[in-house]
Amino acid sequence: MKKICDFIARWMGVLVLLAAIVAVVKPEPFMAVDTWWINPMLGLIMFGMGLTLSPQDFRVVFSRPKDVLVGCLAQFTIMPLLAWLLTRLFALPEDLALGVILVGCCPGGTASNVITYLAKGDLALSVGMTATSTVLAPFLTPLLTWLMAGTFVEVNTAGMLLSILYVVIAPIVVGFLVQRYLPKLAKGVLPYLPAFSTVMITLTVMVVVGHNASKLLTGGLLVVLVVVLHNLGGLSLGYCIGRLLGLSHAKRSAISIEVGMQNSGLASSLAVTHFAAFPMAAIPGAIFSVWHNISGALVAKVYSMYNK
Repeated sequence: MKKICDFIARWMGVLVLLAAIVAVVKPEPFMAVDTWWINPMLGLIMFGMGLTLSPQDFRVVFSRPKDVLVGCLAQFTIMPLLAWLLTRLFALPEDLALGVILVGCCPGGTASNVITYLAKGDLALSVGMTATSTVLAPFLTPLLTWLMAGTFVEVNTAGMLLSILYVVIAPIVVGFLVQRYLPKLAKGVLPYLPAFSTVMITLTVMVVVGHNASKLLTGGLLVVLVVVLHNLGGLSLGYCIGRLLGLSHAKRSAISIEVGMQNSGLASSLAVTHFAAFPMAAIPGAIFSVWHNISGALVAKVYSMYNK
């Protein structure tokens, strides 16, 4: 079982990509699955993240506040602004533009810590940034979405805040408490969490893509291009900011990966829950989930060559 889980976690990007292709070619089975299930699946991923956290992971926030502050400022400025610029530059339809902006306004992705580890980057900084940006998300994600997309769509900021609290923060807190007070149980499941998260992300992508397969085929290439540019822009600008501030390569790598890899599952969840009138808004998040795992693996390989 352990070998199977290791295989699933190692080939996460490939498996998610294959799942997306299957959902496009044969969408019927996934269209039968209600999009309501996206929130519970995301909640399970967040619960798994909570199981990996410990009080020590938050010490970096207080012991190195400058590094975490720089990273989080980059996270919540670069990605939202870049999303807005790309939607304008490529004149995306409103539903796709909304989806790209939602991705840009979300906190860092859960896979970023694994990618930072593979890149031999500053793992403590990566975990601290993920935790901090996730805690800030209930407030900043709705606010930034309203600022970036409020001109063409009504944004229910209070509803989005509550959704993030229910789907992201609450499961993380429960997972953290289980890890704190039932350490033997948490330790027993930890080796299987990367594979479990991969399966949940894969299922989420398949449901979202399956429900929008026909629309994705008609306008998919353009939104794929925008998503790729969004991710690569975040990775590049995150690294450049670290370099401008004179940070070490290990810190630059962590900030780059944290900025470029978003919690795109949350973006799809928010799109489905709060923007039902814009069904295509969930698509950029699903595409981002596929692509950033592929680009993350490639970036980790490059960064690891210099992080000795």
